[in-house]
Amino acid sequence: MFEQKKKSFFGRLQEKIEDVIKMRPEIDEEMMEELEEILIASDIGMDTTFKITTKLREDIKSKNIRDPEGVKARIKEIVCELIDKGEDHKLSEAVPLVILVIGVNGAGKTTSIAKLAHRYRQEGKTVLLAAADTFRAAAAQQLTIWGDRVGVDVIRHQEGADPSAVIFDAVQAAKARGIDVLICDTAGRLQTKKNLMTELEKMYKVIAREFPEAEKEALLVIDAASGKNAVSQAKEFGEVTQLTGIILTKLDGTAKGGIVITVSDMFQIPVKFIGLGEGMSDMEAFDPKLFADALFE
Repeated sequence: MFEQKKKSFFGRLQEKIEDVIKMRPEIDEEMMEELEEILIASDIGMDTTFKITTKLREDIKSKNIRDPEGVKARIKEIVCELIDKGEDHKLSEAVPLVILVIGVNGAGKTTSIAKLAHRYRQEGKTVLLAAADTFRAAAAQQLTIWGDRVGVDVIRHQEGADPSAVIFDAVQAAKARGIDVLICDTAGRLQTKKNLMTELEKMYKVIAREFPEAEKEALLVIDAASGKNAVSQAKEFGEVTQLTGIILTKLDGTAKGGIVITVSDMFQIPVKFIGLGEGMSDMEAFDPKLFADALFE
């Protein structure tokens, strides 16, 4: 699936780099400046781009790289090194497991939750969903529809209810039923950042108090097309919770997605999954090398 999709989401970046490489019989400063411009324009971000190109310039000298094709290969390796967090890319395999799914409205939280639930169901694990985004109209209803499609129950309250009360009931249900994985939707935006912080902190306290034996994950959902907004989202949500990973969504269209390199580099958060479409199976475990290959090959 990843191999089939990669032409669609980073085709432009590949073509631009190829054009720069082909037009240059040898490596020069003009080529390096053009590469910098291309990387910045692909949403990789200025600071991270400079980190990449600084390392590239050093390696061109130290490794005696003279062929422009060698430059492209080395960029790919540097990007892979920046985003590769080793075993941290994998979700915890411990059970019971509680996953808080965090992100702004519209980033793809609900579909990502459904895909996660489907993935665990395929592995033979029992799953329960908690509709703790009680502030967005119809959020619980949408999650319930997805739950029905996947074949998992959803714990929900009425719109406007206390999110932590939903979490409490969901934890009790998960414990009573011996559920392997409890996946919790959370509010994407409340009236103020303080409210958001308060609600997330309350949820964590409920889970820690009522389900201390459970492993915890907190996944930030980022839209691949969100650009610089993804940086502020990672910073804001990272201040209120201990993020353990990123789900990068909507890589099925013309989205650039380079911003995930910046977020992963700046905040040292591993990417766990990438979303490649709307289907239940259109979410893959993140592979740093495949991702770098998709960027530059």
